[in-house]
Amino acid sequence: MTWLLWLLGALAALAVASSLALYSYGRFARNARGADSHALPRDADATEIDRQLAPLTGQHPGCSGLALSCEGRGAFALRLASIRAAGRSLDIVTYIWRDDMSGRLLAQELMAAADRGVRVRLLLDDVNVQGFDPKFRALNGHPGIEVRLFNPVRYRGNAIRRGIEMLLMAVRFNRRMHAKLWIADGRLVVTGGRNVGNDYFDVPDMRRRMVRDTDLVMLGPIVGDAERQFDAYWNSGEALPIAAFWRDYEAGLDRFRHRLEENAALDSARALMAEAEGGPLVPDGLVWTDRAELVADPPEKAMARAQDRWLPRRILPLLGEAQRELRMITPYFVPGWEGMEQLLDLAERSVRVELLTNSLSATNHTVVHGAYRRYRWPLLAGGVRIYEFAPGVGGGQGPLRAEMLHSKGFTVDGRVGFIGTFNFDLRSAFLNIELGVVFEHPDLVAAFDAEFARCADPAQSYALDLLGRRIGWSLGGHLHSQEPQAGALRRGMSWVIGHLPIHSQL
Repeated sequence: MTWLLWLLGALAALAVASSLALYSYGRFARNARGADSHALPRDADATEIDRQLAPLTGQHPGCSGLALSCEGRGAFALRLASIRAAGRSLDIVTYIWRDDMSGRLLAQELMAAADRGVRVRLLLDDVNVQGFDPKFRALNGHPGIEVRLFNPVRYRGNAIRRGIEMLLMAVRFNRRMHAKLWIADGRLVVTGGRNVGNDYFDVPDMRRRMVRDTDLVMLGPIVGDAERQFDAYWNSGEALPIAAFWRDYEAGLDRFRHRLEENAALDSARALMAEAEGGPLVPDGLVWTDRAELVADPPEKAMARAQDRWLPRRILPLLGEAQRELRMITPYFVPGWEGMEQLLDLAERSVRVELLTNSLSATNHTVVHGAYRRYRWPLLAGGVRIYEFAPGVGGGQGPLRAEMLHSKGFTVDGRVGFIGTFNFDLRSAFLNIELGVVFEHPDLVAAFDAEFARCADPAQSYALDLLGRRIGWSLGGHLHSQEPQAGALRRGMSWVIGHLPIHSQL
């Protein structure tokens, strides 16, 4: 009985401490909020982007232009071109901006843009900024650049205090900004799964595995929707200026410039820039449609509010409309029992359901894979086709250097598609802030289907099948009876995690 009283007392004390911490943080956040700002008005020909893109959009009134960009080097070149052509504004929200060679090169370009008068607003999810504050404080020290952090921890310089804060406010800090927007001069927007870093741009890095991802590049009316969504995130109470967290704020801008110059002088950096310079603002394959809609979680999702406007309510019904085929790409797949039943219902109605995700050897989240493995056998038994991306092998339609899949999207009946930041897992559904684009155009749907086929090629991905009560993996004519290319320890961790009641956090 004594131990029970001690336990109840400890839980009560933790609850009180958590409530006080949340109250204290709320007061701090209200006082720390920056001034609201909004997208700048467009002009007909004030900037290079205006001159290139305004006539193009003018030829297609009421329609948005959309194009896929799947190659890493092309994605880097696109971002470089947009920064260099910008003359008015760059509004960027991303989950990760790595402090590596490509991340530093693009940071240097942002400062060069700000030097010539471009207003830069950079919104970063805080979970990947912690430990790199000096770099982003330096960027923020430029008078033309403002950096804000989404849902940030308050105590940044002391690891112990930071850990205690995150423990006491785990419910709040478990909700992350996973959305991605790259908006240049209010004319061009890029979204999709890609973050900023070597691994996303196919730049060799001993610390990271290369990833295969998909960008959606957009022009026209949908850019205005993206600007309004960015403003909603930027002006929310969850996005706080990075300068608010340091009493004695020293930007260190000159030191940071020097460090970026040293990075740019590396032979590998010079080679990357030489390859990327002169790239187009818009990739090949641009199509025009009046059936493109930006769909996004509201910033209130970070506080578990406004559930009627959450992204899943818009995109999940589209899956149920499938009559012939559904193709889905997601790096992490934890559908929950309700989501699994939806796919099984489609398969029972003779809809061809195909899922492409990462194998255990490819994924960077063994924990999430452990949750996913619980759903594989029922889905396969119900007729769903599952492919798992294999690391470091070449596809039959051309070599893929990627070792992990990071694209996120689906197509339905060759008619409608979705590309965005939404992983088909419970974390994206209930915790993270996500966005994407629902579109209808046969050529664009076909382009995403072609990307599915390339990544799911029998020489690139394992095809899963049932071997009695077990699962088999086949690739290149070889059949495996256990998770291929994964050691016993990793397989064991995945199995244990799959039996823990933590799927809602994954």
